Amino acid sequence: MNKDPLGDVYLSADQIQARVQELGKQISAAYRGKELVLVGILKGSFVFMADLVRNIEIPHSMDFMAISSYEGIEGSPEAVKILKDLDESITGKHVLIVEDIIDTGLTLGYLIRHLEARNPEGINICTLLDRSIRRIVPLPINFTGFDIPDVFVVGYGMDYRQLYRNLTSLHLCDIKV
Repeated sequence: MNKDPLGDVYLSADQIQARVQELGKQISAAYRGKELVLVGILKGSFVFMADLVRNIEIPHSMDFMAISSYEGIEGSPEAVKILKDLDESITGKHVLIVEDIIDTGLTLGYLIRHLEARNPEGINICTLLDRSIRRIVPLPINFTGFDIPDVFVVGYGMDYRQLYRNLTSLHLCDIKV
């Protein structure tokens, strides 16, 4: 029988919602009068993005991408595959990538380079969690919910083997990062 890896609450639902409200206000102020498109990175960001867009007080559009990253052949860098691309053009628009968690930045760095080729007005990042201790690639993270140490968490859209996304709080998970 497999041991349930779900651990203690790391961030409560109330803590998360309070911070998401603050982020919505900050984003509204930063992008007032600009054509904003939020790009959610599936699957992990969907819960965060749903709450975030309800807290952004200015007109904006949304789109989604799904990407897969994996280690390349021995000694080669991480490879990234786009599984679902944007449905709409981002040319001339302010793009805000919405992520659940960022650590090394390798995958997101690739994605930003990919999106820059489409001539947006600018690209910035909003992440619920920033595990900056693992950062390899510098990124333009303008909006951060919480800094997180080198721990593995699940809930609020984040999973372990596709489980626990439904939890309203974030829980520590007994998995090595």
